[in-house]
Amino acid sequence: MTTFTTAQIPAMTGRTVVVTGANSGIGRTAARALAARGARVVLAVRDPAKGGAAAATMTGDVVVRRLDLADLASVRAFAEGLTEPIDVLINNAGLMMPPLGRTADGFELQFGTNHLGHFALTNLLLPRIRGRVVTVSSTGHRAGTIDFDDLNWERRPYRAFPAYAQSKLANLLFTAELHRRLTEAGSPVRATAAHPGLAATNLLGHLDHDRSLLHRLQTAVTNRLAQSDEDGALPTLYAAVADVPGGSYAGPGGFLEGRGAPKLVGRSKAARDDGAARRLWTVSEELTGVTFPLPAQRAR
Repeated sequence: MTTFTTAQIPAMTGRTVVVTGANSGIGRTAARALAARGARVVLAVRDPAKGGAAAATMTGDVVVRRLDLADLASVRAFAEGLTEPIDVLINNAGLMMPPLGRTADGFELQFGTNHLGHFALTNLLLPRIRGRVVTVSSTGHRAGTIDFDDLNWERRPYRAFPAYAQSKLANLLFTAELHRRLTEAGSPVRATAAHPGLAATNLLGHLDHDRSLLHRLQTAVTNRLAQSDEDGALPTLYAAVADVPGGSYAGPGGFLEGRGAPKLVGRSKAARDDGAARRLWTVSEELTGVTFPLPAQRAR
């Protein structure tokens, strides 16, 4: 079995890749690797100045477009402004355990950004996607449950990690249902998912103010055990370009999927609940006003 590295990324000349949250971390690293192989890479970022700084570190055809996944108007504007065919969409951007916040449309910030924003973006772009949709989840999905009675944490006391875990579980349910719908529509597009393992990125940067003993311990453990951005991006790249089936989930192959070369990995029982995936899709359509754009293939 060949270990996947960036050397296994095929020539990408003539292909367009969109990467959300590509101004830092594994998103920036994945974008840089794909641009180096000849892809036209669109950095979809909330802050164009930071996106421009990231683009300046890359070689090849790299452009920056503003996208705020916490604002459905911004998602629609981005989709309307991107008219070219898209070969790979990488839904990478995400928030991890911020204080309670709301999106521009009133959704709990993590669910609204990590799931609903990407849900809307994918469906709006889908008529122009011709290759693959990769959505970045987390091992944290294993602690997640979908509370359909309170998706936006309006009735319960807010707890940052359970809210994060719910959003990451939603990413996998979204991937499963998108794969089912693409198959039913007879589409050649594949939906896959990935997680970076324990990657030393700035995802927890908003917690820098937290000087508690627990936080200092978590930071020390992360810094000692985490993969680099380069290694953390490999499962995403593997899910984006390797010959893997639709609906698959890639992650590091090492101890507890924390680090190591990418491979296809398992997911929680909750993430394999087809009924929950369909229900979440329906609710997500209602909340965002965005629907699956491809008709089902008629039986011949």
